Order: sequence, then C-alpha cells, then structure tokens
Amino acid sequence: MKTCRALAPLLSALLLTASPAVLAETAVRSAPLAVPISPSIPGPQDVPYPGTIALEIDASDVVRGIYRVRQTVPVPPGQNELILQLPQWLPGNHAPRGPINLIADIRFEVDGKPVRWTRDPVEVHAFHIPLPAGAREVTARFVHTSPLQSGQGRVTMTEEMLNLQWEKMSLYPAGHYVRQIKVTPTVTFPEGWEAFAALDGMRRRGNTVSWATVDYETLVDSPIFAGKHSQVWDLGHNVKLNAVADEPKDLALAPENLATFRKLVDESLALFAAPHFDRYEFLLAMTDELGGIGLEHQRSSENQYQPTTLIEWDKMAWDRNVVAHELVHSWNGKYRRPAGLWTPDYRQPMQDNLLWMYEGQTQFWGQVLAARSGLQPKAIVLGALANSAGYYAGQPGRAWRSVEDTTHDPIINARRPLPYSSLNRNEDYYSEGMLVWLEADQIIREGTGGARGLDDFAAAFFGVNPGDLGQLTYTFEDIVATLNAVHPYDWATFLDERFRLPGRPAPLAGIEKAGYRLVWKEEPNPYAAGREADGTSTSFSYSLGFTLEKDGKITGTEWDSPAFDAGLVAGAQVTAVNGKAYSPEVLKQAITAAKGGKDPIELLVRRDDRYFTVPIAYHGGLRYPWLEPVGAGEQPLDRLLAPRTGAR
Repeated sequence: MKTCRALAPLLSALLLTASPAVLAETAVRSAPLAVPISPSIPGPQDVPYPGTIALEIDASDVVRGIYRVRQTVPVPPGQNELILQLPQWLPGNHAPRGPINLIADIRFEVDGKPVRWTRDPVEVHAFHIPLPAGAREVTARFVHTSPLQSGQGRVTMTEEMLNLQWEKMSLYPAGHYVRQIKVTPTVTFPEGWEAFAALDGMRRRGNTVSWATVDYETLVDSPIFAGKHSQVWDLGHNVKLNAVADEPKDLALAPENLATFRKLVDESLALFAAPHFDRYEFLLAMTDELGGIGLEHQRSSENQYQPTTLIEWDKMAWDRNVVAHELVHSWNGKYRRPAGLWTPDYRQPMQDNLLWMYEGQTQFWGQVLAARSGLQPKAIVLGALANSAGYYAGQPGRAWRSVEDTTHDPIINARRPLPYSSLNRNEDYYSEGMLVWLEADQIIREGTGGARGLDDFAAAFFGVNPGDLGQLTYTFEDIVATLNAVHPYDWATFLDERFRLPGRPAPLAGIEKAGYRLVWKEEPNPYAAGREADGTSTSFSYSLGFTLEKDGKITGTEWDSPAFDAGLVAGAQVTAVNGKAYSPEVLKQAITAAKGGKDPIELLVRRDDRYFTVPIAYHGGLRYPWLEPVGAGEQPLDRLLAPRTGAR
C-alpha cells in the first residue's frame, strides 16, 4: 500500500502529460460479448391444432370504440407452455403491421385460474403462458381499442358503423400453419345493426351473431362490416354489394348506376374466365368518419367511398375505382400470389419484390374494368392514367431507384409522409406498374395483329383450375412463361429492364403504342378536377411544384421544382399571394398572370413563428397532365377500354 501511495503522484503526472494516443492505448474499456438469441417460438408445422378455439368479441361499445375479446383455447396434451401470438405480418398490408399497441388489459387463465404470463422479449407479438400438468384450456381476455382520431391510427368503429378485422383482435397458437387452426367466431353488435362477412353458417340470437367453425386463415380473410344504416344489392353470379353508411340517404343508389356494378362483375368474369370464390361480398362503407380502406380478400373486399359517392354519381366519379381494383385481387394476389408473399402463418416475413405484378397488374385491370363496366366514365380513367404518366415523366427518384425496389416500401416506410416523396419514391409499383402492363398489352396486340392481348394472359394465368378456392403461387419465371405462351417475345428482359433497373425513360411507351400521347393543359383533367373539388388540398405539382391544403399549408414539395428552389417545404404556410390573402383561386390567377412575363410571383409565407416573402421566378403557367389521341378515329387504347360483354 505504501508503494502504491508513493507511485500515485508519478502515475498522475504521467497521465496528465501522456498524449491522447497513449491514453487510448492504456484506457480500460469494458467490452461486452453478444448474448445469443435462442429461438423461443416454434416454427409452423402443417399439422392440425387439436381442438377448436372459441372466439367471442363484444363490439357493442361504439361510443368508446372498444372491442372486448374472450378466447378459449384447448391445450394440447403434455405441453408445459402455450404460446399465443397476435398476427404480425398482415395479408394485403405486405408488411408487419399487426397493431400490438392497441391490445390492452391482457389476462390469461388456465382452467379458470389466473396465471402469470410473459411477453416474448424478442417477438413481442407473442405471449408465453405456463401450463400446469393436466391443463385443459387457456382463456385469454383483453380489449382492442379502436383509434378515436386518425392521428392514433385507422378508425375502425364509429357510432354508425364498424369494420372488424379478426387478425387485429385475436390470438393464435404458435407452431401450426394457420389453415390448420379451427376457430368458432361469435360477435355481439349494437342493437339493430346488420353485419356482413363472407363467412358461412351465420346464426343470430338477439344482437349476437355466430358463424360456422372455420380455419383461422379463412377467418382472417373474412372481415366484417356492420352498421346502423345498410343496404344489400344482388349483383348476380353469387356476388353481393353490402353497403353501410353514415346516413340512410347516402344509400339511394339509382338503378342505372347499380347496373354498372353488375356490369363490373360480368366484365371481370369474362376477363378471368373462372372465379376462385363460391360467393363474393363487396363490403362498402359510405363514410368520412370510419378510416379509409381498400383491402383485398378472396371472397370479399373492404372498400370505402366518400359519403355521397353513390348519390352524387357524376360529381364523385373519380372516387369509385377501389371496388374494381379489390375485385381483381380475388384472382391476382389472393388466389394467384407471389411465392414470397404466401406464408404459412403471420409470423414469417413476407417478400414483396413481385408486387409490381400483384399490385401493378391489378391497378391496370382495375382501371380497364372500371371503364369497360361504366363504373367510371372513360374520361375519368384516361385522367387517372394521365396523372400517373405526368408524375413519372418528371419524377427525379426514378434516376436512382427501380420500381422493384419500391415494392419494399410497405416495410421501409409504412405509408408515412415523406419530406420529398418525388426523390425518395414510394409505392410506385402500383401506378408505374400499371403503365408498364399497358405497354405489355400493346406489344402483344402489335405482335399478333390485334388477335391477342393481355386479356389472354389474364385468362391463362388467373383463370386456371376453375373452382379452386385455395391459393396457387407464382414466380418471375411463371409470369414470363405465360406471357411467352400468349405471344413469344423477350419478356424476361422486358420485365427486368422495366421493373428492376433505375434510370429508365419515362414509362410512356404503352400510352404511345396505344395511340395516345401525354400533353399539358391549363386546367385539370376530369379525374384530377373531381379529386380536387372533393378533397382538402390543391395540387400545383406541375407548375410551382407543391401541394397545399385549403388554408395554404404546404403538404409536399417536388424535388428541384421552383418551390423547392425557393426554399418552400412541407409544414410552411402560404398566407398571401402578391399581397392578396391566399386561396387556391388567388394562386391560380397569379400563376396565369405571370405566364410569359418577367416578374416573380411573391408569396408571403409563415414558417413556425416567422413570416417572410418568397419570390418565385416561374412563368410557365398552370400545367396539368392529359392524354389525347394522336389521330382521328378509334385508337388501340379506346379498344382496350371498350366493353367485352353485352348490356344487362
């Protein structure tokens, strides 16, 4: 000890005079080693789960937005632990979106006695329940809380309607394919409400509805719409349109307009040749209170329209495409599915890289079938195509990022707003995919003298195995082989270049082969005009380069646009234009007045607590994308959008 005390001053002096490099070499650093993560949840096996799960949900508390859940799960003999998990990777979401944050007040009992449980520390959607010897059943009780405001998530319950999605408020046992787990579902609704789902064996006792026992995979694929105000229409072919509304008046669908929904079913069956459903239920919410949705299922679809879309038929024509899109998904995405997007349970990650087929070709057929059926006027469909063509004609993000890379965006970005989406790109596999499939259609028609087209591919690819209600997976090679069977061509290179390579030319070749061209006008096309008139924002994307809410708040700025160059970003608010209080019309007038001139447009902008004047030297006038035919008479695109079936 005396020696140590004697050396201490010397050591201190040495440390004080040592260089940083010496200190770094002599310093003591704790260096933990990684703790291996041991798998604690068994992988799924394609074997039946013993017994049937009873799932009871009380969905009657619509004032507070609460679903109260009780599940009774039989225990396999000889187990000392049961693992129950909330679905994490959700079908149709293409991402791990299971809302574990909305599950609360979780309690488990074993044979009626409370038991201590633990959440898995790695896979937090899973719960471990210890089992004493001889245990027979586990009861789970919890609540799922619907968001009450959009900032909390998608609202699924209002005082007029609800959208119950089983995967967000039920647990399933680990270790089994979900198709091997049997469930008997029961739901209690508010008094007087009607409920709609593509489930069989519906029985009603008072306000409680139950259905026949079903496998968990089918249950998850069969959501419920229920509401105080509802209407059902028979569309033929064992297809029904089931609508719920905020108000009864919004269900007054005129007979001539109902006919377009019937024609949509006719045209879809004519296209795909064979259905892969024994019945199909359109679930449609006429609301601006329930959260918006468009989600595919094999025997049904979840859809939302603005409240007056059915009764203000012409004005709301822009809003009706979602039902066509989701119906197509019964064939493309649900029956035929990319091999990487089919999973045996909701724990295995999904691989999204073929979404340009799953969603891109569905986007294509959704537009085509909407036009063929009259669900949307042809001018609206052309406007939607023009919007996509105009956007991709100048999108800077295409220089560095391929369409296929955007298929990972459901996982990477989860549809959150981006500061500069034109540079980042987002889920462009939908609309750029649509334009590429238009080009593929025109290549086939050119090569066969008009005798064949993508219709023939659809019948050959999706219409196989009539009556098959299961799923048939596909690969890139399967797509190429079927295209070549329709019309020999270097399809592998075509798809590889269009979808997997960045820096490609704007995807306008299909439009041009189809006898149309992209042009720019000073007024919005019919689709854009309808969307703007009914929406809360105004787009100046192709002129100044930003989109604003009605109060002038900027919601997005295009990269390298005049607004971007002037330093205008999302969140800033335009309060005045050339000295006049902001309104969309005032800004439009200022852009028009500046066309061809030299004076800048002056914007008074508020950003946080500061005001400043921003001059924008833009003189190009208002610009909106349109498609117009290149010559007189019927063009190939006109023939593509023309009906294939007779009037009913």
